[in-house]
Amino acid sequence: MAEPILKVNSVTKCFGGLTAVDDVSFSVEKGEIVGLIGPNGAGKTTLFNVISGYYAPTKGSVIFQGNDISGKPPYHLAGVGIGRTFQVVKPFAGLTVLENVTIASFLKHPKKADAERHAWQVLETTGLADRANVSAAGLTLAGRKRLEISKALALDPSFLLLDEVVAGLNPTEADRTVELIMKLKAQGLTILIVEHIMRVIMNISDRLVVLNFGKKIAEGTPSEVSSDPHVVQAYFGEEAA
Repeated sequence: MAEPILKVNSVTKCFGGLTAVDDVSFSVEKGEIVGLIGPNGAGKTTLFNVISGYYAPTKGSVIFQGNDISGKPPYHLAGVGIGRTFQVVKPFAGLTVLENVTIASFLKHPKKADAERHAWQVLETTGLADRANVSAAGLTLAGRKRLEISKALALDPSFLLLDEVVAGLNPTEADRTVELIMKLKAQGLTILIVEHIMRVIMNISDRLVVLNFGKKIAEGTPSEVSSDPHVVQAYFGEEAA
């Protein structure tokens, strides 16, 4: 059996006396979409930040393609094939959509002409090519979230971390984003996604990992997780479980 593309091994992250992530382990197979879910404050974004290099784990390790990347800085991880979006989107507002994506493209395409050509290809994939010369500040929320995905894709990643790319979108915009995510999977990308919109995360994920108060409380297919009493209790309380 092939080695998982990502392994999270007993990761703990503490901030002073607060343990935000507590001994969490799971793996992601190549080509999968794995959803990371849990109530507010469960530790999802902190774990994302550990995996993507913004925090070093207090304990444990993160293994990517067989190499220990624990505590390696984000620019190093971008270079080895990990792209990441952010929950709060902050494009370079004074630049065009194309210029935003071109900047990210320079990592793997150092010549300007090559970087721009690659950026155009990414915008064609994400459906923003018709907005290429528009200022990023003029985009709607849906457009800015799609630009966030475009910047991550411009790094030529093999593994993509998506942080709430559907939250705040109307149903039509959400469906278009789901279509894009499924297209990226079909192109061979492996995806780890945090999302609060259950309709979305249940439909696109091959497997789910559930956190609550920093601990992993469940892992499995969407149908297995949705019927797990620990998950029901975490979301709806002990009486519901």
